[in-house]
Amino acid sequence: MQFVRDTIKSDGLLMLVAIIWGFAFVAQRSGMEVIGPFAFNGARFALGTLSLVPFLLLQKRRKARQSRVDDPGRLSPRSRMLWAVAAGTVLFLAVSLQQIGLVSTTAGNAGFITCLYVVLVPMVGYFLGRTTGIRIWIGALLALIGLYILSIGTGFTLARGDLLELIGAFFWAGHILVIGQIGTRMEALELSVGQFATCSILSLIAALLREPNAFAGLLPAAIPILYGGLLSTGVAYTLQIVAQRTAHPAHASIIFSMEALFAAIGGVLILHEPVTTRLVVGGVLMFLGMLCSQLEPKAALE
Repeated sequence: MQFVRDTIKSDGLLMLVAIIWGFAFVAQRSGMEVIGPFAFNGARFALGTLSLVPFLLLQKRRKARQSRVDDPGRLSPRSRMLWAVAAGTVLFLAVSLQQIGLVSTTAGNAGFITCLYVVLVPMVGYFLGRTTGIRIWIGALLALIGLYILSIGTGFTLARGDLLELIGAFFWAGHILVIGQIGTRMEALELSVGQFATCSILSLIAALLREPNAFAGLLPAAIPILYGGLLSTGVAYTLQIVAQRTAHPAHASIIFSMEALFAAIGGVLILHEPVTTRLVVGGVLMFLGMLCSQLEPKAALE
């Protein structure tokens, strides 16, 4: 029963993360009209970091008052810092490739190729020695077919932007696996602040080196940056860490892939795009893929 309760809780958090990330595509597309990709990411991850620092300080103060001793399974302070920097570096590469790719490819292609991590995670996990049951593979396949129907029309070609999104998909898969590996050995807030700060610093450096007048568009892009910084970054990535403590990485990747569906829903609700057959059929297949992975026996998910 405890396993079932943990699964329901983690699935609910993962789905919430997918919803927030899906609607973030609308914010990202809007922000890119007035600001460069590195500056946008630098600003939103800086905001995400600052939004969590007070909570991290309160958490550390509360532990100090309670004279709590660290769990012996936790990493040393130096190791935790290095893992946070590593996670932030992988995150920087993933978000940068996604943002730059959006400049020269369609949103549909970007959504489909980015969410290839739904297949890459179990594949990479398999080669790293993780147990990956047949139902997770079937779920990944259903989700992949759903993503294809949802995102890709006729005439699919691998343009420069598509190639960047494809490379980025490997880094998204890597980030999910890194969080799955380290999430239980670090406090969620500590890992979030560390990886966000790393990602922000790297993005801001890249913006100064690569984008003229990098921060001239900060004010016009304020609303997309606020959404991306507070919800998509501060809230969603922290919930990802919490949820992945009890979720199999391949299972998590399938639920995360639902962000493509919610991106399409955001387009309908906010950008007034039409409801299409592809949206309905693709969404149903993705949902079936999520359910299929959820029915995996406990032994295969450990």
